[in-house]
Amino acid sequence: MLKITVGFLLGIIAGLALGPSAQFVSPLGDLFLRLLQMIIVPLILFTLIGAVNSSNPKQFGRVGVKIFIYYMLTTAIAMLVGIIVGGWFNPGVGLELTGEHIDVPEAPSFIDTMLAIVPTNIFQSLVNGDILSIVFVALITGFVIVSMRHSEEKRINNFGTLLYDFSQAGSEVTFRILNGILQYAPIGIFAIAASKIGEQGYGVLYSLAGYVGASYVGVIIQFIFVYLMFLLLLRVQIKRFFKGVWDALITAFTTSSSLATLPVAIKAAEKAGIRESVSKFTLPLGAAVNSDGSAIHYGVGAIFAANVVGMELSFAAMVAIVLAGTVASIGTAGVPGAGLIGLSIVLTEVGLPIEIVALTAGVNVITDMIFTTCNVTGDLVGAAVVDKSEEKYEIAINPDKSNVG
Repeated sequence: MLKITVGFLLGIIAGLALGPSAQFVSPLGDLFLRLLQMIIVPLILFTLIGAVNSSNPKQFGRVGVKIFIYYMLTTAIAMLVGIIVGGWFNPGVGLELTGEHIDVPEAPSFIDTMLAIVPTNIFQSLVNGDILSIVFVALITGFVIVSMRHSEEKRINNFGTLLYDFSQAGSEVTFRILNGILQYAPIGIFAIAASKIGEQGYGVLYSLAGYVGASYVGVIIQFIFVYLMFLLLLRVQIKRFFKGVWDALITAFTTSSSLATLPVAIKAAEKAGIRESVSKFTLPLGAAVNSDGSAIHYGVGAIFAANVVGMELSFAAMVAIVLAGTVASIGTAGVPGAGLIGLSIVLTEVGLPIEIVALTAGVNVITDMIFTTCNVTGDLVGAAVVDKSEEKYEIAINPDKSNVG
C-alpha cells in the first residue's frame, strides 16, 4: 500500500514539475496497463468458476440476489446524486455549442444487449475480451462443474473433480502472475500519474470547473452518504476496510479502468477481510455491470447539457434521466471512455444533443479518474456488505459460529 501511494504522489509531483515533457515515462504506465489487461480474462474465468464451486447453491443464490439488489439501489441513488449536485453547481451556464462534433457509436437495443451476453463463439469472446459473455460462460461452466461433482455416477463425478482441480490450478497460476504484476505496480502508477498530470496540468480545469467540481462532489456524497452508511449499517470495520482496499482505489484513480483495477481489487478484498467465496463472485460481476460513478456522470452530464442549450428539465424528464441512466450504467464495460455511449443514451432520452459530449472531452481524463474510483469502491463495498450479511445469516442459523474468530 505504501509503495503504490508513494508512486502516485511522486507521479503527481513529476507531472506538475515536468509538464508535457513527463510523457517520456508514459510507456512504463502503458506496460502496467497491458499487464493488467493481460490477466483480466483468465482472472474472471477462473475466479467465477471457483466462486460458484466454493458455495452451495442456496448460498450462491442468496449472494446473487443480494448483490444485484445492491447494484440497482446504489446506481439509482448515484443517478439522483448526479442530478442534485448538477443542480447545485449548474455547470454549463454561459457555454455554447461551437459546432464540435463527436462520433458516438450506435447504442445497441436492450434485446441486442441481452442476446450479446450469450456468445456465438466462446473462443472469439475470450479473444475479444467480451466481459459479459465471459462472465456468462464462466457462470454456466461453474454450475455444470458443480452438478458433475455431485453426480451419483462415479465417472461423471471424477470428470467434475478433474475440471474443478484444473480451474483451481488455473486460478493459482493466474494469481501467481498477478502477484508479480503487482510488484511492478508502484512504477506503473508513477508513470501514469506523471504523464496524465503533465499532459493536462491545471489549465484544462478552468473552462469546465463547474462540471469537474460537480463530478467530484457527487462522488464524495456517494462515498459518505451511501457507501459509508451501508458499511455502518452492516457493522463492517471501516478502518480495516479502507486500509485493505486503498491500493485498489489508487489504481482505479490512475488507470481510469474498472477492469484494469479488478486484479488489484480482488487482492485488496482479501486484505479487507472479505471472504473469497463472496469477493471472487461479486467483484468480477461488479466490474462488468455496476457503474455508480458512471451514473453520477450521466446525472451531472444531463444537467450540464440542459444548461448549455437553455432547456428547463421537467420532473418527468428527470425521472426519465434516472431510469435511462440506471439502465445505461448497468452493463457498461469497465474501460476508459465507456461512459460515452451511456451519456449519449441519457441525452437522447430527454431530447438533448449528443454533441454536448464533445464539450466535456477536454476534462474526461480528470472526471474519469474519480468516476472509476467510485465504480470500484461501490463494487468493494457491495462485496463487504454481502459478505457481512452472509456472516450474520450463518450465525443466525448456527449460533455456535458466533464464538469462532
